Amino acid sequence: MKEDILKDKIIVVGGYGHVGQILSKELGERYPGKVYAAGRSYEKAEKFAESTNNKVIPMQLDTESAADASQLKEAKVIVMCLDQKNTDFVRLCLTRGIHYVDITANMDFHKKIEELKDAVVINKATAVLSVGLIPGISNLLAARACEEMEETDSVDIAVMLGLGDKHGRAAIEWTINNMYNNFSVIENGKQTEVISFTEGKDFDFGEELGRKKAYRFNFSDQHSLINTLKVPFIKTRLCFDSALSTKLFFIIKKAGIFKFLKYKKIYKGTADLISGFKMGSDKFALKIEAIGRKAGVKVKTEVFFSGRVEADMTAKAAAAVTKELYNTNRPHGVFHINELFTIDILPKQVKEKIILKS
Repeated sequence: MKEDILKDKIIVVGGYGHVGQILSKELGERYPGKVYAAGRSYEKAEKFAESTNNKVIPMQLDTESAADASQLKEAKVIVMCLDQKNTDFVRLCLTRGIHYVDITANMDFHKKIEELKDAVVINKATAVLSVGLIPGISNLLAARACEEMEETDSVDIAVMLGLGDKHGRAAIEWTINNMYNNFSVIENGKQTEVISFTEGKDFDFGEELGRKKAYRFNFSDQHSLINTLKVPFIKTRLCFDSALSTKLFFIIKKAGIFKFLKYKKIYKGTADLISGFKMGSDKFALKIEAIGRKAGVKVKTEVFFSGRVEADMTAKAAAAVTKELYNTNRPHGVFHINELFTIDILPKQVKEKIILKS
């Protein structure tokens, strides 16, 4: 008779990276000895694990090579903190019935994971995408705003990031890439091309942060929400805590200077410059403005949320989703965060900072 395998491990891939460390520590406090910080370097994983008093366990794992399936046999949840080139590792996890949480923000990669839906259902696994701050909490706030009306016509999402915060290299390069690359979205059922960092709109970020102009940006939340919320117009915009910096980026974009980033030396120099650029604070904020109708009357709902250190909030959102999958039974399939959860899964100290105005 085949012995049942106890699946009780949580493996955080990229668990000793910028966000991964915060996430691994939080999960390690809740499930000591069950959380594994995984990555290519066992030495780095081991050094990090020691800093947690060994509540987190090191693991060497390379998702780009043929991963050893035996490493995953006791895994219940995999949390992915790294960008991937293909879905081979995701497929490996899901075909073994391992729940999967992805904090990356790559819309095209999300679509490839969605194509695995049948395999996920057959193997009784749950995959949750768009987990973090943006996308993630921004999705949950947008969904909450839409709950206040019977029919929603449009949702505007404004993201304010602090340039004084510590951002990982991958996040910096992603932002640079999307500064000069235009993108397409679905608006009112039609494919529409958008020039990145244009179409400025003013948003009120409250008494402390004031009014700021934010510009269209290719955050993945607007792409998943257009399908999951069934709203004809969803637009996400970006600004920085320093209004001067936002204006500077806008001028550089308008002048066409970003086109020179196609040259490797200029690209690397720009990334290095931004990495060391600390003009601003570590604050972030999200502002949602939804317009629709209730009882035949036009209404507007606003949701505001702010905090400090973007990586901390991404980790809190990912930890909340991971705990839910670890402890409870959820529908099997591939979902974006707002399709399975509401803001109620967030920690109390996070929910207390959410301001709803109708």
